[in-house]
Amino acid sequence: MNLAWRDVQHSLGRFALTCVGLALLLGVVMGMTAIYRGLVAEALGLVHAARADVWIVEGGKRGPFAESSRIPRETLDAIRVQTGVASAGAVVYQTLEIPYRDTNLRVFAVGADPGQPGSEARIIEGRPILTASFELLADRKTGLKLGERLRIGRDDFSVVGLIADASSSGGDPVIMMTLRDAQQVQSQLEPSAVRREVARNPAATPAASLVNAIIVRLEPHSSAEHVIESVKRWKHLGALSTADQEAILTRSVIERARRQIGLFAGILLVVTTVVIGLIVYTMTMDKKKAIATLKLIGAPDRTIILLIIQQALAMGVLGFVVGATLIRLAQDSFPRRLVFETTDTIALFGIIVVVCLLASMFGVRSALRIDPASALGG
Repeated sequence: MNLAWRDVQHSLGRFALTCVGLALLLGVVMGMTAIYRGLVAEALGLVHAARADVWIVEGGKRGPFAESSRIPRETLDAIRVQTGVASAGAVVYQTLEIPYRDTNLRVFAVGADPGQPGSEARIIEGRPILTASFELLADRKTGLKLGERLRIGRDDFSVVGLIADASSSGGDPVIMMTLRDAQQVQSQLEPSAVRREVARNPAATPAASLVNAIIVRLEPHSSAEHVIESVKRWKHLGALSTADQEAILTRSVIERARRQIGLFAGILLVVTTVVIGLIVYTMTMDKKKAIATLKLIGAPDRTIILLIIQQALAMGVLGFVVGATLIRLAQDSFPRRLVFETTDTIALFGIIVVVCLLASMFGVRSALRIDPASALGG
């Protein structure tokens, strides 16, 4: 006879409610871990999608994602003739607030020449951009539909394709357009602002001739370090490898979010330990007379210890399974992307098992102190 199972059957309702409460708590812990993984995936998504070996940016800047970078588009021609460069493409990145359905739609716009580095996208519905002007691809999280028209600046754009899981490091869904369209949108200032800019510096490079970065793909066996050093000799330009971009984004852009989420996840795990410990202690005290009777009839301490540990592990494992199921069912309802990794799930399961074993010590310690003679009392 399994005493733990018999005891659970005796108070099944309370045990089930306890497991549901733990499931919600553990679901939050798993959700916070998935939110952090989602932040990393969003931050690195555009970097990985570009498949760049080298990023050419404004001198002294850390790239188009961490801070503003603007260089003349004519730089692209000089980059293409560099030794070891297989292909290169200019890109424009900008955050836009677009009036849409009586509200504002916040998006991250990507501009690149069709067929050039930086323009690739995984289209799940519709077609790629074919014409030179006023067509765009939109991530499905924007809520835009195929064929829908959207006014950006002074022009109307048509949605010709939908893409998935494309967002900026800030979580804004991506729209993609041609480089020329993106430059026009970037340069469309208010008329008064244009006059002030021209009056201030008539020789300034027009905004429509600027790009934020140049994506470089190297020939096989070419050295990224060699190209970077060559580009850095031009004092007005900077160059970064993809590894540098990833390091900047993960250590700078989302570092505070990582620390904060990690802190809250740690606090919740401590709370989970205390909650399981209190529940096990309460359940043990409710069985005080039954445990005293077991001792009185000669049951060894090992049997009582196993009873308490098995119940604690059952609560933790069931709570973990239910919590994992609930958070995965609800992941599409979150405004930010959630990414669940198998290694995180396994590690968290191991932590929960350890937490349950530690928490069961509260009940074990109390059970071993129960006097067998108390079973004869009233």
